Amino acid sequence: MDYKSTAERIIDLRNADLALRDKLIQDGKLGEGYDEEMEKLHNRNAKILSDIIDTIGYPTLNKVGKEASEAAWLVVQHAIGQPDFMKKFAKLLERAVNENEAEPRSLAYLIDRIAVLEGKPQQYGTQFDWDESGKLNPNPYDDLAKVNQRRKDIGLNTLEEQTLLIRRQVENEKQTPPADFEKRKQEVEAWRKKVGWIK
Repeated sequence: MDYKSTAERIIDLRNADLALRDKLIQDGKLGEGYDEEMEKLHNRNAKILSDIIDTIGYPTLNKVGKEASEAAWLVVQHAIGQPDFMKKFAKLLERAVNENEAEPRSLAYLIDRIAVLEGKPQQYGTQFDWDESGKLNPNPYDDLAKVNQRRKDIGLNTLEEQTLLIRRQVENEKQTPPADFEKRKQEVEAWRKKVGWIK
């Protein structure tokens, strides 16, 4: 079966996501909480991708090609308001990785994002956030030596190297830490409860 049009549709979802992200960076709004327009787009994209998965199954490399398969992962990675969808996709992605039909790195990023949203330590140190001193650091992880070994196993650099790269990226994008760290922390907690990540 030919999934060319499906692949194009998934890539369009990703492109809309990245275009809005770029716009928010240009407007200096990316770090100011979860933008309402972005939240709507992420939820809409998740719904469309969920329907696609219900129709064709997981968008593997074999079905839709590398670009669309990675685009599907990005849509899920950003669907933070949809806990059930992200967890369902993570299981499908794990199966695809075991069958060499998806990238292990994608699974690492998704596992970590879900862990952080649930308030658990991450395994690969892929997720970063501002701390109370206004520095960008990895979200809590279990053990640095284990994290670096897991990263190495899937072809990622060390967490120390990645931290420097991430900090440079946000500097280039002119992202700044939240003006009121405590207020933002409380807003994030309230949002996580509202969408169902934590009780």
